Amino acid sequence: MEELTKGDGYKVPAAHHPFMRLGLEKLEAFHDEVNDLELTLADIVKLGGADAEKKSVRIIKQLRAFEPSVTMIGQIKSGKTSLVNAMIGRPDLLPADVNPWTSVVTSLHLNTPLPADAPTATFQFFSQNEWDHLVENGGRIGELSSRAGADDELEKIRTQIAEMREKTKARLGRKFELLLGQKHNYADINDDLVQRYVCMGDDFEDLDEQDQQGRFADITKSADLYLKADAIPMALCLRDTPGVNDTFMMREQITINALRDSRICVVVLSAHQALSSMDMGLIRLIANVKSREVVIFVNRIDELADPASQVPEIRDSILKTLADNNGPADPELIFGSAYWANMALAENLDAIVADSAEAMFNWAEASLSAETADMEINELVWHLSGVPQLYKALSERIVEGAGTEILAASRKRALNLVGGVRASDSVVSMRLDGDAIEIMPQAELKMHLRNLEANNLTFLNDRLDIVFQQFASRVDQSHKRFLERALESLLQHLETNGEDEVWQYSPDGLRMLLRTSYQVMRRNVASTCEQVFAAAANDLADTYRTAFGVAVENFSITPPAAPEIPAPVSLGKTIALDLQTSWWKGWWQRRKGYRAFASGFYDLIEAETTPIVDELKIRQAEVIRGMAQAELREFLLEQRSFLMDMSEKSHIGVAELEKIFGITAQQKRQELFDFIFDELSDTRADAIEGAA
Repeated sequence: MEELTKGDGYKVPAAHHPFMRLGLEKLEAFHDEVNDLELTLADIVKLGGADAEKKSVRIIKQLRAFEPSVTMIGQIKSGKTSLVNAMIGRPDLLPADVNPWTSVVTSLHLNTPLPADAPTATFQFFSQNEWDHLVENGGRIGELSSRAGADDELEKIRTQIAEMREKTKARLGRKFELLLGQKHNYADINDDLVQRYVCMGDDFEDLDEQDQQGRFADITKSADLYLKADAIPMALCLRDTPGVNDTFMMREQITINALRDSRICVVVLSAHQALSSMDMGLIRLIANVKSREVVIFVNRIDELADPASQVPEIRDSILKTLADNNGPADPELIFGSAYWANMALAENLDAIVADSAEAMFNWAEASLSAETADMEINELVWHLSGVPQLYKALSERIVEGAGTEILAASRKRALNLVGGVRASDSVVSMRLDGDAIEIMPQAELKMHLRNLEANNLTFLNDRLDIVFQQFASRVDQSHKRFLERALESLLQHLETNGEDEVWQYSPDGLRMLLRTSYQVMRRNVASTCEQVFAAAANDLADTYRTAFGVAVENFSITPPAAPEIPAPVSLGKTIALDLQTSWWKGWWQRRKGYRAFASGFYDLIEAETTPIVDELKIRQAEVIRGMAQAELREFLLEQRSFLMDMSEKSHIGVAELEKIFGITAQQKRQELFDFIFDELSDTRADAIEGAA
């Protein structure tokens, strides 16, 4: 088979200690399952020859390209980046202390197969439009302030942005405009390179020409780094996002986009800050991700005076705050220290600060058990850091979620490949035995398959039209009801309290209504896809019978699963009603008279919430439609290939058919067919479930 990996394309070494594999046992078992499936696909090659090999390699490529992603979000100064560095065994890779302006999403692609000439580092700059939106309008806060007529707030924002813009232009010179929208690729990664694009200090006036730290950080939107991580048994992407509590809500949208691309979210909190009502932006973001896919890591317990007694209190406080503010129910909470993890990776533990060492002993007495009795000191510190527990939680979610889905999908494709090879084999066998078989002409078969694809795609789109129309109707009704109820509440407040007392209204009700509508839509889309995909599989099975008239034992066509629909993370976007600050009081004080309050409020909140509603019912719906169409097209294309291959073999001379078999003994072929069919039909989930 062709080579599918890059080889030595990873230029950055990572620290590797045996204890770094702690918590990754389920991923190891999953990786073994993938390897077993690859061996089964190799057996199919023996049966099907060159054509089956191409299809098998394609399935193997997709398996090896499987890269589950985990998005790390959290408070500024929670130690999130230090935690990411420890997880990959590179304590100094990503800068952990950056200027608040820096808004780079850094994706660490671990063990991802790459072509030989692919870059190992890619940095994408903001486009001209994105930059203009920030510097001309002040980003989201600028939009909101302008819409509300908050001139003082808008002027402050413009002043701050002007300072940042001038510093950026002074640093980059005339190249500044040309860089926007561009991408920089590098074959090698080093710490200086990362610091140039991600890290940014404050005193740029003092930099000399040789000092390149943070040179491009203002305009860098995303960084993709490809690294080798020996401790991790498979490909994995860790996305390090900026802290979400920034002045201009720039990071919020960037983080929302990162969450949309990941199934699992790790929320990193500082043990000193825990989680309060001030972190509502963070809670809103994770409230729209499935509870099972949210893990909360409470970092920096090394800075607590008495972790043993304080951790239970912090746990209770976090759970109460989440419950009081409609956060995820029963999320998994892990307590640890990125500092301890990075110390465990170091050569010498003597450098640990005294207070942290005291906290570690305190935490060890409360949390260690018999299973850690034989651990060496560095392994013990690694265990206390919480990183193994975090990796265990991530491994479980990857295997139970996206991992199970990719294995199931690959097995279905392999079963269909076996079915196609077996059907083709039956045609060949009958011809070799001298039987006369009636074959549909190739031109007619091509036309039939084109019509089959067109009909099933039309069927899918028609059914999805109904689902999305129902969804849009529910969303519009919820939006309208929310605005009407909020306006009614405002008028009642004015009648009861007058104009001097500031009134606020929570938008959580709207978010809950929209989230419920989205969940209903998601179920309806899944049901629709299952129906349409099953109908397409039946049409194809009928085609095999009518085109070739061959009855094959165990022959069936397995339809693909419905695509996994992304969470509605855009619901976490901050709007005016979320701002429990002097900003809202300022808006209130600028209004005079009931009519001005009512009219201004309705217009403002409608303008604020409409983009969220449109995001769900227009953009998100189109993304979901595209995913469903792509799944169906890929399935039909694969089956078309099988059928056309059979058609080709039905026209090849009998003498040439002898060369196609690979294994000529018919009995052996049938035994291998049966073995492969049984192997692929058995999910053997117990192998993964049994991993500790």
